[in-house]
Amino acid sequence: MYGLKQAPRQWYERHSNFLLSNDYERGKIDILFFIKKSKSIIILVQIYVDDIIFGATNDCLCEEFISDMQGEFEMSMMGELSFFLGLQVKQLKNDIFLSQTKYCREILKKFEMENCKEASTPMLTSYYMDADLVYGIPPTLL
Repeated sequence: MYGLKQAPRQWYERHSNFLLSNDYERGKIDILFFIKKSKSIIILVQIYVDDIIFGATNDCLCEEFISDMQGEFEMSMMGELSFFLGLQVKQLKNDIFLSQTKYCREILKKFEMENCKEASTPMLTSYYMDADLVYGIPPTLL
């Protein structure tokens, strides 16, 4: 399917039908986002064409997801997420840090602005962001 104009749509339809048939719910805001809840454990899946990122509150659920997906699709695991759609991801035991440093440097280089004077951070560094409770996921599980 690679190279075809409709390939992304076909991949999405194939993946989403498989996930929906396996008790995942489609996201209410992002239709490429899927969630599966079972008591106090959840798994979150985000699809972008043929790239998939996922995470769960239980390692066994991750292993089950990997097994199910590899049983249905020819796919390989790339390991722990470190880069996705322009975002750099740094995962620690209790924290996840997102950055667009590489993307910003590429943009600056493209427009020959690498040596421009820096500006202070446009957002408060002490700003607290509430959890998105659209899916009823308590902040302690995010």
